Amino acid sequence: MTDDQRHDTSGADGTSGTGGPGGAADPALLDRHAQALGLFTDRVHAVRADQWDAPTPCTEWTVRDLVAHLTGEQLWVPPLVRDGATTASVGDAFDGDVLGSDPVASWDTAAAASRAAFRAPGALDRTVHLSFGATSAAFYCGQMTTDLVVHAWDLSRAIGADESLPAALVDFSVREVEPYAAELAGSGLFVAAVEPPSDADAQTRLLALLGRRA
Repeated sequence: MTDDQRHDTSGADGTSGTGGPGGAADPALLDRHAQALGLFTDRVHAVRADQWDAPTPCTEWTVRDLVAHLTGEQLWVPPLVRDGATTASVGDAFDGDVLGSDPVASWDTAAAASRAAFRAPGALDRTVHLSFGATSAAFYCGQMTTDLVVHAWDLSRAIGADESLPAALVDFSVREVEPYAAELAGSGLFVAAVEPPSDADAQTRLLALLGRRA
């Protein structure tokens, strides 16, 4: 399974339930983002020393690869949201090993910086410059939130942790990704959606939209 890099992709037109360029932010967006960061943080802290090389549902990634991917995504947030940087100006600053000798501490540091950047006064009203063009920081935050939620499930399954996701985060993520799920699969950055069971709950439907079988 391949996956996305949030600063490199979006929906077909850069719009979502959290608004495209200039769109209004959901008043609960920052709370959902903080909740998703906390969920993924709990899972990172649950990784045992012998599990960092374990496989994940993202078949090309180990647990360390998955945590590194999410850590790298959080590192992008301060320059893009706080500083108004572009992907071109940041360049390869976050390429390579972003976890170092202490993956948990590296994640914690990056997550705290991401949270602070999005929560700065007026941050969600700004425009961010991503590789596909300019879009609202609110849209970017919504995508990042959904990414954290789905990857928290990936990490949970990989390490044998509780796979249940908070209902509020599931509902938010379904609303976020449903409008452009087909375009994500068409981009080659996600595997195709799978058909959920007819009696699937909201979490199973969300996972199915992004090619995961619960």
